Amino acid sequence: MTPAQPHHTAELRAAAAKHQLGRRSFLTATSAAAALAFSVGLPGTAHAAEADARRIGADPFTLGVASGDPGPSSVVLWTRLAPSPYEPGGGLPRSRYTVRWELAHDARFTRIVRRGSATAHPEFDHSVHVDVTGLDADRVYHYRFRAGNWISPVGRTRTAPARRARISELKLAAVSCQAYHDGYFTAYRHLADEDLDVVLHLGDYLYEYAVTATGGARAYTDRRLPAHYNRETVTLEDYRLRYGLYKSDPDLMAAHAAHPFVVTWDDHETENNYAGEIPENDVPPEEFLLRRAAAYRAYWENQPLRTPQRPTGPDMRLYRRLRFGRLAQFDVLDTRQYRSDQAYGDKAHVPGPESEDPSRTMLGAAQERWLTDGWQASGATWNVVPQQVNFSQRRLDLNAPAKVSMDAWDGYPAARERFLDGAEAAGVENLLVLTGDVHVAYAYDIKRDWDTPGARVVGTEIVATSVSSGKDGAERPATWETYTRANPHLKFYDGRRGYVTVTLDERQARADFRTLDFVTRPGGSLSTAASFVTAAGEPGLRQV
Repeated sequence: MTPAQPHHTAELRAAAAKHQLGRRSFLTATSAAAALAFSVGLPGTAHAAEADARRIGADPFTLGVASGDPGPSSVVLWTRLAPSPYEPGGGLPRSRYTVRWELAHDARFTRIVRRGSATAHPEFDHSVHVDVTGLDADRVYHYRFRAGNWISPVGRTRTAPARRARISELKLAAVSCQAYHDGYFTAYRHLADEDLDVVLHLGDYLYEYAVTATGGARAYTDRRLPAHYNRETVTLEDYRLRYGLYKSDPDLMAAHAAHPFVVTWDDHETENNYAGEIPENDVPPEEFLLRRAAAYRAYWENQPLRTPQRPTGPDMRLYRRLRFGRLAQFDVLDTRQYRSDQAYGDKAHVPGPESEDPSRTMLGAAQERWLTDGWQASGATWNVVPQQVNFSQRRLDLNAPAKVSMDAWDGYPAARERFLDGAEAAGVENLLVLTGDVHVAYAYDIKRDWDTPGARVVGTEIVATSVSSGKDGAERPATWETYTRANPHLKFYDGRRGYVTVTLDERQARADFRTLDFVTRPGGSLSTAASFVTAAGEPGLRQV
């Protein structure tokens, strides 16, 4: 990763000096709020004047619409006004606009069930988050927005089943890692056509790395991107502009319009491989925390998230729980914000005293308690844990002992044991971990004893490959033979781009790994590389 651009570094350091923000003072509620206000202000602090949306001269819905975090009686609707999404502020003045919204039973809006208005504040980059309540459980709805005379594309969403409802089936998709500069988001075009209840995004929604004028591996010949994309994102304006680039992708917009999303981040939404308050690069802590505050702010602005997820300075409560009847509970984790620093300089390393220190944490104490308490009260057939980094043991070579990744749960083995202890104590029989990050598809049997052949299987891990990161990939990457030999609990490994769908019912979970033949040019074809099932009450993957 390249260092921050000099003008960015100077800007962040000047801001930190102005507010005299050290690590401890920044993390207090008062100074964090002050830092946020310093960045751009909150609605009500800047007193932005209201502008007439009828005077917006070009379509402001260039980033489409989205919905997310469905509950039995509610769902979040999102859009952002940006007639010029590649310009600061989306091409709008620092004024607030009234945006009307409608929710209907049908896509033609002949049976409207809810309508209202919301304010697009410049302090939130003219994004709109509407938490629509009082809806019927387990029902499809259609929605749209209006700003002046402009009407948004129509989105389709769905509420979750009632908490105690018995449902026969739930179908989800898991996606991760969409580097714009590595290829087209073709996977989303196919995903939009799937019959799904919800999409889980497992992190790396965007990348902080530079994007060239021709879009990197996309190799545009019909356009040139502005020069401000050809640098690393560091400031709030940088991150906002980068979301404008990513969310203007038509395939991503189509997927968001087709399905509700449940999102969580990994590292690249902020900076590669950061750990809690510790950056990848050697910069002053207050400088990184200002960058983290900017990244978190832009993330919330551009995702279908509720007000409780809105960040305060460099802090954002992203872990949360969703339930789909009696069939499934989703405990969405954050493995970046609270973790201990990676051991051994974040290089692949054999397990040792530094990585095996029992005080090391992946989730932080509060999130660990929240997770185990939630399992105790679950009662769901399937306890699904959407999270970011490889959970199961993954030996990287054939030596004894073998090197493992210090950024994944292998670098935090005591935290992984506490995780599995908590699941066992809560009587979780059907544990399903969903993972992203590694740009390949894996299917693992989760074990407590990784080294003993035939040891008991206690759960399943399904790893979704990337949407585009890693470019086209290969069915069998260079490490395929080594990894499959070194890890007998690894039941599947494919290095192409795509996504995975998971179908849950009372009897089994089925994972279908969907892969593309290429992403470095448009039009890639989709196929199913493999399918696996694991039976309820009898964990262990079986190919079908």
